[in-house]
Amino acid sequence: MKKFSVLMIIALLGAALLTACAPAETVTVIETVIVEKEGETIIETVEKEVEVPSKTLVLDSEMFSPPAEQIFFIDEILKPFEEETGITVTFQIVKGEDMFDRLTAQQATGHVTTDMILAFNGRFAWYTDEGWMGSLDETVNTWDDRSILPAFDGQAVVDGTRYFVPISADVYLTIANNKALDYLPVGADMDNLTYEQYADWAVAIAAGENEGKVCMTGIPMKMWIYQFSSSALAYGLPGAGNPEPAFPNLNAPQTVKAWEQWAKIGAGDGFMPTILSVDNCVDFLMREEAWLSVTHNARVGQVYASNETQFTVGPAPMGDTAIGSIAGAHGLGIVEDSANVEAALLLLEYLTRPEIQLKMNKGTGGFLPVVAEALDYLGDDPTDEIIRKALIVLDNANGSFLPVSDFQDWGAVKQLFDDVFSEMVLNGDGTIDQALLDAKQVALEALRK
Repeated sequence: MKKFSVLMIIALLGAALLTACAPAETVTVIETVIVEKEGETIIETVEKEVEVPSKTLVLDSEMFSPPAEQIFFIDEILKPFEEETGITVTFQIVKGEDMFDRLTAQQATGHVTTDMILAFNGRFAWYTDEGWMGSLDETVNTWDDRSILPAFDGQAVVDGTRYFVPISADVYLTIANNKALDYLPVGADMDNLTYEQYADWAVAIAAGENEGKVCMTGIPMKMWIYQFSSSALAYGLPGAGNPEPAFPNLNAPQTVKAWEQWAKIGAGDGFMPTILSVDNCVDFLMREEAWLSVTHNARVGQVYASNETQFTVGPAPMGDTAIGSIAGAHGLGIVEDSANVEAALLLLEYLTRPEIQLKMNKGTGGFLPVVAEALDYLGDDPTDEIIRKALIVLDNANGSFLPVSDFQDWGAVKQLFDDVFSEMVLNGDGTIDQALLDAKQVALEALRK
């Protein structure tokens, strides 16, 4: 695989700055020419305008798909880069499977049009296993003003070679409408909440309000697997990549302890009545149809920033082992046969600058910056508070990445967890159906590659 050098950055930066300082499509150059003057041949220095081809970089991304995030990333992050360098970035949202299919077709035909990808870390292996990404070591190793948090190197670095640089991370947090605090169990603390307390809290709210107020994603094949599995990790289920049983798992003893708490909420009618129509908890929390959720930190950030006086935020709850959380990241990689490697390296350098890291991750809801030095720029606004809470989870949680590439169909894996939610949690009597869990685990194992 190719190594992408910092020398390329230096060479392109000079050309890009020249382009950026001139009118669109043209640059002014100083040129030495030989001319005839009054029958005498002399050498003269002249200035003239010349047309130059525009430099366009194609970035395909799984991240920033919500419209508000796209607008911020394009207007507040990419446009200043374009102004600084003269490079145009074509930013395209592409689903993970579609992105892989697109690169597969490009590699098969030898016509590579995608220069960079911003991919989910659970899918990094799709690309590194195929040998489609270039090594970034030579560039990253020259950075002396920033350091990448190592939490996600297990997927970004393969056999000692770095192929991806994470730029944003996410974990799970607890958010409560302040109206719910009247029902908080005695002795419970949002910063040290247990799942037993969370379940009791949910049931107490439902009893007091005659309606459940817990939100999670009830639409199949969405986020329930992650919301639930964060609780299984809290009870000691090992993260992906460890010896089995490990995430994802439906029937291990640690997982059963987590199911017991969710089954308690179901039996106590603790879930909001429209739970099966929920795709994302943000709007339901903002409208106060839901009062309580354990969900993605960027979504928590959206809700909290909408009215910080209305909500209280804490880390994800603990089980009998630790805080538990799915921990994901998105990272940049450069397609090895890209014709615009130099431009791609400039964008990589730009998006990992500490100040840009914080601006980008705050502006898109409160994702975690993955450059350690970015944390020095944290202030006191609501989104800064979300990032600080998320850092507590990242530093202390029993976490797991998503081993998407280990399975034939990740959507089918998600569906197994949705099935248990519907059959045993939402429509159950509060008891554990071990036979159901065992059967679903057998189905899960059959989906492994």
